[in-house]
Amino acid sequence: MTILIEQPKIGSEVEEQKLCNLESDKLVLDGGSVNSKPAPNDAAFVAPEINSFGHSFRDYDAESERQKTVEELYRLNHINQTYDFVKRMREEYGKLEKVEMSIWECCELLNEVVDDSDPDLDEPQIQHLLQSAEAIRKDYPNQDWLHLTALIHDLGKVLLLPSFGGLPQWAVVGDTHPLGCAFDESIVHHKYFKENVDYDNPSYNTKYGIYSQGCGLDNVMISWGHDDYMYLVAKENGTTLPPAGLFIIRYHSFYPLHRGGAYEHLMNEEDVENLKWLKIFNKYDLYSKSKVLVDVEKVKPYYQSLIEKYFPAKLRW
Repeated sequence: MTILIEQPKIGSEVEEQKLCNLESDKLVLDGGSVNSKPAPNDAAFVAPEINSFGHSFRDYDAESERQKTVEELYRLNHINQTYDFVKRMREEYGKLEKVEMSIWECCELLNEVVDDSDPDLDEPQIQHLLQSAEAIRKDYPNQDWLHLTALIHDLGKVLLLPSFGGLPQWAVVGDTHPLGCAFDESIVHHKYFKENVDYDNPSYNTKYGIYSQGCGLDNVMISWGHDDYMYLVAKENGTTLPPAGLFIIRYHSFYPLHRGGAYEHLMNEEDVENLKWLKIFNKYDLYSKSKVLVDVEKVKPYYQSLIEKYFPAKLRW
């Protein structure tokens, strides 16, 4: 089945209102928040100034025990995520022979997962999924594929659980980046790449490395984690989500690209179009994190209906 989606109008007045002024607004949830600004016409998502810890979002330098945990994760990630490592992971997990279960069963498993790479939140992951999905649902009520994409975008974090292999945090969460070419300085905690064996490899340490101009992100090896894993699960189980949904799932942690503008020289025309949707999604992924929790049982029937629309009843993981 082919899903037709309307291209996002990034340059329009409405989208500019949604995508700009992120630092001057605060998130408005059911419980409200102090000094909040109402969304225009009570429709557009309003981003908060601070995260649930009272700090700026994605502040990787703030002094706290949480930040120390985050930095240690990135140190291990940057040392151990090599081209050969990622190739092995994709081959092993691409077999999809760990578990068989439904999407919602997997969502419930995320109650057991906390992401050590996230400096903004330490709530169970299912709340982050629902907060993102519900915020998007309010602003884009007719794009149900986008609601579902938000719900499932982080499901790959089940890789942390023993039944899925029990991988370490550095191999599951955190920002992603290409392997096989130079590590861009926009990558968080870039300094630790000096201990990665690929760093001094002449085949990998140039701007293009083993790639070429406009080769397309499908042909680029991206660091292994929950993004690529969930992409493989969705694709190989025959999802009918549109290409933009799969692109969001696969690259939502690729912050050097969609926030820093790095590696754009590797993108093809399809990547450029899909990136428009990813940039819309990113705001909801990042700024919807809150201590105000979603009533899971209340919204469950709606998301189960979307799961039935776009996925088989049981998936191979």
